Parts: sequence; structure tokens; C-alpha cells
Amino acid sequence: MNIYRLGIKNALANPLSTVLSVLLLLLSIGLISLMFQVTRQLDNKLEKNIRGIDMVVGAKGSPLQLVLSSVLHIDVPTGNIRLKEAERLSRNRLVKKAIPVSYGDNYKGYRILGTDKDFLQLYKTELAVGSVWEKPFEVVLGATVADKLQLSVGSTFSGSHGLMENSAEAHDHHPFTVVGILKPSNSVTDQLIICNLESVWMVHDHGHEAEAATEDHEHHGEEEHHHEVHDAHDEREITALLVQFRNPMAMVTLPRMINENTNMQAALPNYEIERLSNLLSAGSKAITLIAVVIMLVSGISIFVNLYKAVRERKYEMALLRTYGASRIQLLRSVMVEGLLIGITGFIAGILLSRLGIYVLGGFIEDSYKYTLVDAGIMKEEVFLFIFTILLTIFATILAAVPVFYLNVSKILAGDD
Repeated sequence: MNIYRLGIKNALANPLSTVLSVLLLLLSIGLISLMFQVTRQLDNKLEKNIRGIDMVVGAKGSPLQLVLSSVLHIDVPTGNIRLKEAERLSRNRLVKKAIPVSYGDNYKGYRILGTDKDFLQLYKTELAVGSVWEKPFEVVLGATVADKLQLSVGSTFSGSHGLMENSAEAHDHHPFTVVGILKPSNSVTDQLIICNLESVWMVHDHGHEAEAATEDHEHHGEEEHHHEVHDAHDEREITALLVQFRNPMAMVTLPRMINENTNMQAALPNYEIERLSNLLSAGSKAITLIAVVIMLVSGISIFVNLYKAVRERKYEMALLRTYGASRIQLLRSVMVEGLLIGITGFIAGILLSRLGIYVLGGFIEDSYKYTLVDAGIMKEEVFLFIFTILLTIFATILAAVPVFYLNVSKILAGDD
């Protein structure tokens, strides 16, 4: 007599109740696993993208918006700040390094970012092919941009005004040339088109300053020419300044000084991202709590269905006892039935979570150009599997209690 085969046949003999238990279990497992995957990946991306940036300085507005736009590149900027004010701040003795960033255009939804070469060092990026820009309108592509848009070294393209895809205004008069492609770094650089600041200024007509200055020189002389160029430099703007502190004292004094005494705003990425994570975690915890409740309901469903099945099969079990089956063997057959439900529900739940990652990842990539991938089996999912098995075993043992109290003679005689 094959007890394990008997348990499987018993599970398949009542498909409706078995499928209901599996559905409840896979729904709860799928939601919990999805939360694990999304939370882990988002936390890793946020931590990696703000690492090395102690402060962001930009236009007055929402500090969270400033961080989201200038560090994570998933929001619109709060405005622009004067280049000369940013340069003055970068010379402060409490500032170790200040990296300017400026943008306002995109190519097929991917942002074109003007900065200097320190930006690449900040994220420890390496070139996969080509070289770094040396002059205006040379760009380096992030790995994701190059892959999605099928661009290579030597490719040319024209950006569109604004940060949204399908912008009506294209800058065809200033095409960009790809000179390098970065290796994948799992950071914001993967989703960016990076060039020098001059490229951004020239695209937005700041590049015509030299032309205008030349005409002024022809009409008004050398002195006025220098005056015009100097004024043009003073009028230049950037989107934000990414700052590294020289010592802890800077965190105490610089943000307050900037917010109170200048037209600019200082935001601390660690603090703002922690606020954002707390907001997101509230929703994540709510979904996880609902999933845990569904899992407990699933455990109750397994108990009720198995208990009902054991009661209905007491005559068959009594016959098995007369043929030499022990109570432990009968318990094992019920246990196989319960574990079949538990393991099937867990595997189906993991597959559901991976489907959820695929769907959610597609939405996030379309909206924010960030990618979510299957991170493999996480240790939290291993613990979830152990908990699922223990829950199933507990529900099965409770349901199998009547096995230990079978009165074979009474049942076969029809008295029970």
C-alpha cells in the first residue's frame, strides 16, 4: 500500500476545496513575496543612488522634489539656480566637492544631463566602449539607454525640449554624437544621456552668446565684447548642485545658512529618502498585513477541508486499519494531502510574484525609466516557505485528530 500515492489521490478527489485552499495560499504568498522583492530592489537602488551625496542645492520649493529630480531623476526640477551662486558655494571651506547638474531635454523619454566628469566618478562608472566627452554635443550613454534605444558609438540624435517623451519641440539644430557607452552599474547613470554643461546651455540658445558677442565686438569694440561675455556667464544657470561635505560640521551649518541667507534651497538626500521610505513602507506594511491575514485564512481553509475529508473517509480508514495500516500511516496520508496543497500554493505564489515583478517593472520602466528584475530567491522567501510548511503541518495535524480516535469495529458495524 502506497500511503503517499493515497494522499495525492485523496487531494485530487475533492478538487474544488483543494483549489480553493491553493488559491488562498498562492494569493497571500504572491503578495508577500512581491513586497519583499519590490522593497529590497527599491531600497538598494535608493541607497546606491544617494551614496556619496551629502546635500543637494537647488531652487526654492519642495526638498523631496529637489532630491527626486536631481538625484533620482524621476521628477521635474523645482527650477534653476544661478551658476555664479553655485560656484560661490562650491568654494566654501566646508565643501569637499560640488558637482553641477543641468537638464531640461530628453531623447525618447531618457533625460539628457549636463554635468562634469566628476559625476561619473561619483557613481564609480566605467566605460564599456568609447571614451568620455571632450567637447560640446558629445555624449556618453548609460547602459540601459544604449540597449533600449539601440545606439552605439558614432550614433547621432537630436533631443526634445522638456523631460517628457514625445515632446513637440525638437532641437534639430544641435544634434548629439555618442562617443561612449557605460557599463551597467545598477544606478541612475544607466538611464541617463550624459554630456557637459556647455551642451545644455548651447542647446537652449546660450550657445549663441559667442555669436552675439562677436557681432557686438564688430559694432561696439573690444571692451563691450568682454562686458557682454562676462554678463552672459553671470546669467548662466544650472538645475542643481550635488555636494559632498568636508566634515560633519558642514551638515550642521551649511543647509541652514543656504536656506536662510540665499535664494537657493538645500536638501539632505538621506533625510528626504528616509521620509519617502517611511511613506512607502506604510503602504507596503498594510499590503503585507492583508496577505498574512489571507494566509491565516488559507491555513483555516486547509484545516476545515482536511477535517471534513477525514470525517467523510472514516469508513475507508477503518478498512485500511483492518488491512494492517497504522494510525501513523493514516496520519502520513493526510499529511501528504496537506503538504501537496501547501507546496503547490507556495510555488504558484512565487510564480505569481514574479509575474507581478514583470508587470510592475514594465509600468515603472515606462513611467520612470527604472528597471525591476527578478532578484532570485531571497532569504525572506526561504523563511516564508518554512512558515508555509509549518502552518500547513499544524493545520493538517489538527484536521487529522479523528484518525487517532477511530473505533474500527463500530465504524465497520455502522454504529458510528
